[in-house]
Amino acid sequence: MGIHEECGVFGVLSAKKENVAELVYYGLYALQHRGQESCGIVVNDDGVFSSYKDLGLVSEVFSKDTLAHFPEGTMAVGHVRYGTTGGNTRSNCQPIEVSHQKGKMALAHNGNLTNALTLRDRLELSGAIFHTTSDTETIAYMITRERLGASSIEEAVSRAMESLEGAYSLVLMSSAKMVAARDPYGFRPLCYGRMPDGAYVAASESCALSAVGAEYVRDVLPGEIVVFRPDGVESRREHCGTQRQKTCIFEYIYFARPDSVIDGISVHESRRRAGELLAERYPVDADLVTGVPDSGLDAALGFSERSGIPYGIGFTKNKYIGRTFISPTQELREVGVNIKLNPIRALVEGKRIVLIDDSIVRGTTCRGVIDLLRRAGAREIHMRVSAPPFVAPCYYGTDIDDAEHLIANHHTVEEIAEIIGVDSLGYLSVEHLLQIVDGCEGFCTACFGGAYPTAIPRRGDKDRFERKIRQRIQAKEGNL
Repeated sequence: MGIHEECGVFGVLSAKKENVAELVYYGLYALQHRGQESCGIVVNDDGVFSSYKDLGLVSEVFSKDTLAHFPEGTMAVGHVRYGTTGGNTRSNCQPIEVSHQKGKMALAHNGNLTNALTLRDRLELSGAIFHTTSDTETIAYMITRERLGASSIEEAVSRAMESLEGAYSLVLMSSAKMVAARDPYGFRPLCYGRMPDGAYVAASESCALSAVGAEYVRDVLPGEIVVFRPDGVESRREHCGTQRQKTCIFEYIYFARPDSVIDGISVHESRRRAGELLAERYPVDADLVTGVPDSGLDAALGFSERSGIPYGIGFTKNKYIGRTFISPTQELREVGVNIKLNPIRALVEGKRIVLIDDSIVRGTTCRGVIDLLRRAGAREIHMRVSAPPFVAPCYYGTDIDDAEHLIANHHTVEEIAEIIGVDSLGYLSVEHLLQIVDGCEGFCTACFGGAYPTAIPRRGDKDRFERKIRQRIQAKEGNL
């Protein structure tokens, strides 16, 4: 627990005017797990864009009255955000809207550019004025600049991709088209489907397609640009195959909803398989297997099936609060655990428990869960983790930006077990990890000690743009 997510994108294109804002609303609701800081929707009505964006959950930002103010339209894009570049401010809410000489564009982005600072410096030196501290605005500028000399919006996206480095899954719309694009490594998921009435839908995960009644067609390929028009779909693949696929393995372990399918692989089955591998590698005598809701549940089921130890729901989860990482301080994050989860004493009291979770980051949130079980009377707690230890920061859209805060960098497995208060501890290895996604081309495991697929940025902290602005102000004041 404690991993920060990235974002979710959603877009719809219809051949007729309809209530596309409502479709996007339901799509974003299905993607809420991917970002809980802010959200936004932009509707295209014959080239006139209408938008609403704000901080908060989808249900908080979009009331019935708010949605009613949107006109009917033929296109709309939406976004749920957890920012890995830029602070949690209203100005950083997405989709980003741009008006330029050849028309308009609205852009929603999931991922993190590794060369955002370099590109922003270059753009600012050429006269660009930025209004946000998000790397999404950098992408928007790059596409807009290319659009001035390109014959189409998809050509502009293709040209911009030659300069963009890192992770980006994009859904954008111009006045006449909707475009979906995925970086050549395929770090973050992106797929599309079709509604019964023929409308096209693009989304970060297939679960969002199901939420609006769309039939899944396929995933957008790494490096692919998919152009949606009322009369059909066009695929551009000039960037496909330029890099070896490196989908984030943590999408399968934690980020994605279990009912999603990413690059042809079921998230639920991947997690269940992780539990089976944990049972094979770390057998233990116990009375009950339980998982930390929600991403630990499927792996717990797999552990139970392979070990023969009964599976049970060890916690009741409060479904009306967000994930613990929303809290801005560690103290509040720990309080959030107590509000969010409560053990079922009748099930765990006096029992030897196998507890399954997806990860251990700092160890403090995990320790809170262990304490809850101890107070509920658990006799033994044997923790199994369906991921390897985190030892390195991520630069591709997961908010792990400081290796100093990672408990595995300072303690052995035995020491971590003692710190968090369990009787035994076992992590899935990187080698076993790759077995849970058998059939996919390639994965990024850099945060577990693997090689980074791209050059890493000279500064990867989340507030690097804010810090840069502060430094400029301080330098200016020092010269007065």
